[in-house]
Amino acid sequence: MIPVQGLEGARVAVLGLGRSGISASRALTAGGAKVICWDDNPAARARAEAEGLSCGDLLGPGALDKVARLIVSPGIPHLYPAPNPVVAAALEAGVPVDNDIGLFFQSFATLAWDHYDVAPRVVAVTGSNGKSTTSALIHHILEHVGRPCQLAGNIGRGVLDLDPAVDGEVVVLELSSYQTELARALTPDVAVFTNLTPDHLDRHAGMGGYYAAKRRLFAEGGPDRAVIGVDEAEGRFLAGQLSEGPGDDRVIRISAERKLSGPGWQVFARKGFLSEYRRGKQVGSIDLRGIQGLPGAHNHQNACAAYAACRALGLAPRVIEAAFHSFGGLPHRSQTVAEVNGVRYVNDSKATNVDSAAKALAAFKNIRWICGGLEKEGGLGGLAEAQGGVRKAYVIGREAAQFAMQLTAEAEVCGTMEKAVALAAAEAEEGDVVLLAPAAASFDQYDSFERRGEDFVAQVQKVLAE
Repeated sequence: MIPVQGLEGARVAVLGLGRSGISASRALTAGGAKVICWDDNPAARARAEAEGLSCGDLLGPGALDKVARLIVSPGIPHLYPAPNPVVAAALEAGVPVDNDIGLFFQSFATLAWDHYDVAPRVVAVTGSNGKSTTSALIHHILEHVGRPCQLAGNIGRGVLDLDPAVDGEVVVLELSSYQTELARALTPDVAVFTNLTPDHLDRHAGMGGYYAAKRRLFAEGGPDRAVIGVDEAEGRFLAGQLSEGPGDDRVIRISAERKLSGPGWQVFARKGFLSEYRRGKQVGSIDLRGIQGLPGAHNHQNACAAYAACRALGLAPRVIEAAFHSFGGLPHRSQTVAEVNGVRYVNDSKATNVDSAAKALAAFKNIRWICGGLEKEGGLGGLAEAQGGVRKAYVIGREAAQFAMQLTAEAEVCGTMEKAVALAAAEAEEGDVVLLAPAAASFDQYDSFERRGEDFVAQVQKVLAE
């Protein structure tokens, strides 16, 4: 645990008692703060009270009196589409609003660092797609070279559940827009922006607000190095804002679509090869085509981002390349779960939006595509050009029929994962890929994309055992 610094003796309110809320409450208490918690769910309050935490209605008379800070969990809106009533009351009362990420950055450095040979560093990764894989890949590379490291944030552990950093350690954080938009302290040493595509637009009141939430990691954080994906206009604009000129190598531009040129620092992937250029000269190259844990152009973009971040930390190209080959990928993200009789079964349940599903489809040929679920805002129009490699779609979800009508590929309404996997497996031929890439949220049938992916794996195992 990382005890929170700077709030000793202060009264701090915590709203939301999920993973981050409980973690923040523990860390605040360990740092000497007087914590009062609240969650609308009675079971969550009971769990907190069982740990010795004090719960109280934050909308009660005088509940926010003398409160130094309100800590809000990521899923609780504070501005759009409408502020949570407790957040609105805090803002009205002039109480600063923060989250566990802000507490982490204000508390990470300690006096013990004065005795370290190498100060610990933080690599923070944000973006619409690929941030989990990029974060995990950076962590894997650091583990491969024997560097002390920890992984946390939107992936793995809560940030305040991390162990205090040791000499030379690197902490890798995956940060969502919900986390970056509210944190009062953001001071990463290396910050990564993978890409930007429409997502969470209701929470941010449109693309402008969504981009602004991501941008805070760089504008507020002032990282020593910024790794920026420039395949979208927003990334190019951000790189331009951060750079003092074409040769400013504090900004490392990355692309999975084209060759980058100029006097600065660039990392790009074309036709399966990653290249690094600095000051107009090539200084590194990796053949990505045979790396099973990083299939497709979208994973090549993740590879470029992780490579650039690790180069910013001083790692050599050949060391990074060796680590790429031992990376197994993440569950539910282009994860090969079986390969039998020439048919490959791939779990990409994390492809919860149109853009990520399109990238998954582009990574394979001869696809038996399992898709469907709770459709997101904007429809499925962005998938029209991506379906060229789809032999047939098998649609799941409560609105499967409506979903299927929007597809250009041949589609069969299955409804359930069990039926979809069984039918796809029965019809698959040698060279086919049975791919779960839903292009939709899971909440119509599952409580998370992880549960959906686990069901896919279970159904594949069931079919193959018959």
